[in-house]
This record gives sequence, structure tokens and C-alpha cells, in this order.
Amino acid sequence: MSISIDELFERNRAWSQKERDNDPEFFSRLIAQQNPEFMWIGCSDSRVPANEIIGLAPGEVFVHRNVANVVGHADLNCLSALQYAIDVLHVKHVLIVGHYGCGGVNAAMQGLRVGLADNWLRHVQDVRDKYRERLLDIDDTATRCDLLCELNVIEQTLNVCDTTVVRDAWARGQEVAVHGWIYSLADGLVRELGADMYREGDVRGCYEASVARIMQRG
Repeated sequence: MSISIDELFERNRAWSQKERDNDPEFFSRLIAQQNPEFMWIGCSDSRVPANEIIGLAPGEVFVHRNVANVVGHADLNCLSALQYAIDVLHVKHVLIVGHYGCGGVNAAMQGLRVGLADNWLRHVQDVRDKYRERLLDIDDTATRCDLLCELNVIEQTLNVCDTTVVRDAWARGQEVAVHGWIYSLADGLVRELGADMYREGDVRGCYEASVARIMQRG
């Protein structure tokens, strides 16, 4: 279905009117404050809308998205968003959410060339190489990519926990938890991966246990 730019404006006006009809104070509340308890770090995939998936309204989740939901230690964009969410907005939960059927993960798994993004996907290829032996034990390509999607999420939870932003927050006693989730396009459900870190002392043991559990199941 082709949609014109003018139609987007029409849809925006209809959406705005609908929200005001349902709740006359909706937009005035949004202007007054942004006070989310959750930060979502997810994939840029257009089929994975953060707010809708977890049933939250605008203003209730702070969102950062990139190809294959990567948290790189040199990515100032992601780190700045994380720092703002934790230090300024005081979010209590950072959700790293991957999804099955991720095109970026699939490209990394198969070594496909897609252009400039190849450099970005090197992060996911590092995860692939770390678990290459287990991944190659799986004959079915889709199943293999699904396992890499899960492993990539867990690896990114570790990366989040290793940032100075999160470590400093924990050191000063701030309540911040990091969670690794996976979303299925097939049924619209989010699943936990057992990667839930609440304090610095939890991180390594939780990471290793969640990887072990997924590797046994995969």
C-alpha cells in the first residue's frame, strides 16, 4: 500500500483529534513533564514499535533504536541517551529488546554485505564469532539466526551494565535494573531471556547463567 506525504499529515490530524476527544488534557500533560520509568533500547525495524508492544502511552517509555539493538562502548548516541535516561529522567528499568527475524542479525550471521551498515554489524559478528561453534551445530538457518538474536541481546545487556553510566548509578545507590528481552513477530509476545541485572554484583553470574540456559535450549 502506497501512502503519500499529504496523507501522513491527514493521519496526524486525525490522530491528534482522536486523542483530544478521548482525553482533552492529553497533550497538556505531555508538555508538562516527561517522567518514564522505562528506557527501551531496541532495533530500528519498523515492525517493532516500542510503546505499542508493551502497551505504554507517549511519555511512559524513553526509546533509543538502532540496527540490531546494539550498545557499543564508543557509540556516543546510545550512551548519551542512556545517560540522559538514567541521570536526568531517573528511569528504573533499561530494556534491551531484540526480535526474531532481525535483518541485521541475519546479515551478520551469514556474512552478507549490505553496505555501510556492515561496519556497524561487526558488533553482532563479534557475538557470532564468540559462539560460532554452538551456532554451527544448528542446521536450520532460521533457528540459528534466532539463537544469535537471543545471544546478541544478552551480550548487549552486559555492554549496558559495563558502561560508566550504569556503574556510576549503582555506585551511588540509584535503583536501576537492566533486562534482556526478545520479541516475536509471529505472535506479538515479548519473552524474558533470564538476563536481569539489578546491581553490579549480579552482572557476571546472571550473564553467564542466561547464556548457558539459552545455549542448552538452542
